[in-house]
Amino acid sequence: MDSENFKRFDRLVAIFIQLQSKRIVKAQELADRFQVSLRTIYRDIKALELSGVPIYSEAGVGYSLIDSYRLPPLSLNKEEATSLVAAEKLMQKFGDKTIHEHFSSAMYKIKTALKTVDKEWVSSIESQVVMQPLQIKFSEKAPHALATLFESIARKTQVELLYRALDATQATRRLIEPVGVFHQHHSWHVIGFCHLRNDYRQFRTDRIEEIKNTELPFERKHQPLDFYLVQKDQPTTTSVRIAVEKDMAKYLQWDRNFYGFVSEERFSDKVIMNFEVRDTDEAFSRWFLMFADKATILEPSSLKIKVQRLLTKQLARINEENKTPQ
Repeated sequence: MDSENFKRFDRLVAIFIQLQSKRIVKAQELADRFQVSLRTIYRDIKALELSGVPIYSEAGVGYSLIDSYRLPPLSLNKEEATSLVAAEKLMQKFGDKTIHEHFSSAMYKIKTALKTVDKEWVSSIESQVVMQPLQIKFSEKAPHALATLFESIARKTQVELLYRALDATQATRRLIEPVGVFHQHHSWHVIGFCHLRNDYRQFRTDRIEEIKNTELPFERKHQPLDFYLVQKDQPTTTSVRIAVEKDMAKYLQWDRNFYGFVSEERFSDKVIMNFEVRDTDEAFSRWFLMFADKATILEPSSLKIKVQRLLTKQLARINEENKTPQ
């Protein structure tokens, strides 16, 4: 078999596996995955049909296998099994209690299909991979929030929440139609249509105090999650430049991304960092104070004034405390 035919054979097998893994597979999805033209995918689907694979196709929808036609799952190699070890460790850290329990159950089933030598390979790795837990994961009052949201999205039924917003004095009860969930800044978030606000809103799972699925169907047809994640109106930002001593700059590699980091210029003794900041008065200025003795504000002047005021206020408080008799 020449190389081109071998590549096509591999692609046909991979297409067949993908058809087994999803209810509907679009031609464009296959073309993107294998980096071939739609015409090539059409020929491959035809070849599978001619070989006896019963594929159902619908124009504008996609391809699917007839339900009664399924082959036993293929065995995993040790490299694929190893990747599942990493996935399981990540699930321990980022999944809620229910999702983690379901994933662990699935992993036990997967491991039963491994060859003995591959089981030993996986076991030798598992005990040597540790994920430190996050300080904040999910609300203790709603530890199964993520699993409930997944079920709601799949069933297209509304969810009832008792939700406490960051600046709210008390929680409010809401009915929402979840569009999708995403992970950002150490927290899981859900975007959905809120019937209380009559608009799309974003909710953090650690602020959910109660959650339960209802039998109420979605009342709206929603766009894909990416549509709501893209900000239509970009917020106004302020350009900020700071110079940080080189020995301190390395400790800011992670945090700076949360404050609008754009680029950096490296010199022998310092690193100049450029930011586009939404909130210089509070968030950025207070973050800057964490390493202010190792950094200089280059611009804007308004940020220098804000930091100076914070420092003056703190100095006055310390002086007042020193005057108070112990």
